[in-house]
Parts: sequence; C-alpha cells; structure tokens
Amino acid sequence: MNTYSIAIMVRNEYGVLNRVTSMFRRRQFNITGLTVSETETESLSRITVQFEGEDRAKDQLVAQLAKLPDVISYKEMNLEDSISCELLLIKVANDDDTRSQVLDAADAFHAKIVDYTRSSIVFRIAGQSRRIDNFIDLMRDFGILEVCRTGVVSLERGMGTMRASPNI
Repeated sequence: MNTYSIAIMVRNEYGVLNRVTSMFRRRQFNITGLTVSETETESLSRITVQFEGEDRAKDQLVAQLAKLPDVISYKEMNLEDSISCELLLIKVANDDDTRSQVLDAADAFHAKIVDYTRSSIVFRIAGQSRRIDNFIDLMRDFGILEVCRTGVVSLERGMGTMRASPNI
C-alpha cells in the first residue's frame, strides 16, 4: 500500500470539506492526515489530504475529485517538487530519572519546549512526517502523556501555484 499527499483548492463554502472527504470514504481510502485552511484569497480554501491506497484506485479518486463543482484545482505532492511540513505538540512525563535524557533527545531533534511543569514537558517540533514519527518513537521510552499532530501541509517548489494552473 502506498501513501499519497494531494492538495486540493476548493471554494470556501459550507459543506465542501464533507463532499471532498466523502469521496475518500466511498473509495475506501484511509485518510492519515487532513489539513484545511483559507488561502491568500478568502473565497478559496486549500485541503491537503494524506492517504493510503493503490495507484489505480488513487487515479480513479483524482478523476472523481476533478468532477466536483467546488474543486478549482488539485496537485499531487511528492518529495521532488514540493516542500512539506507537519507540526507536532507532544507532552512527555517530567521524571527526575529520565529528565536529562528527554531534554537531550529533544535538543537533538531541535524540539522547542513550550510548557514545563513538575509533572510534564510539552515540546513543539515541525518537519517532515518521518522526522516527527522518529521523535515520537524516541519519546515512547520516556512516557508520552499526549500527542497532537497537524497533518501535512505542502507547497509546490518554485514559482508555480495551484491557482495559476488549474487542471480541471
């Protein structure tokens, strides 16, 4: 099974997110990450969906997305032609026995401390999903209390923009 990331420019209107995500549900794709926000124009929103599936089914899904009236354009994002980032907030137990190891590990990943109490430390880290996954795996040894991830956001490299080249 492959992992894909697709950015979809849509009209910023009520119900659009439901119609787009319903396409994934009907095609039985597992959405592993979803971000939605207004763009540089408040009349448009950008939906970035990370999902798992097979190539042929993905191609059929994209063809169906293109038929939705609210979809302006879409772009499959890959490592070669895009910049991608994810944000993580992670709360770890603040224990006397492991504190120095936790802080050393966080420093190695350039994680920023955003909250520090006697019982817990909250770190913020941004980067590629693999880096986020590796940091979470490392922190498991120290007692993760809570995790919150944003999902991937991606932009095309260079001067190209989704609005400049609609593909629908």
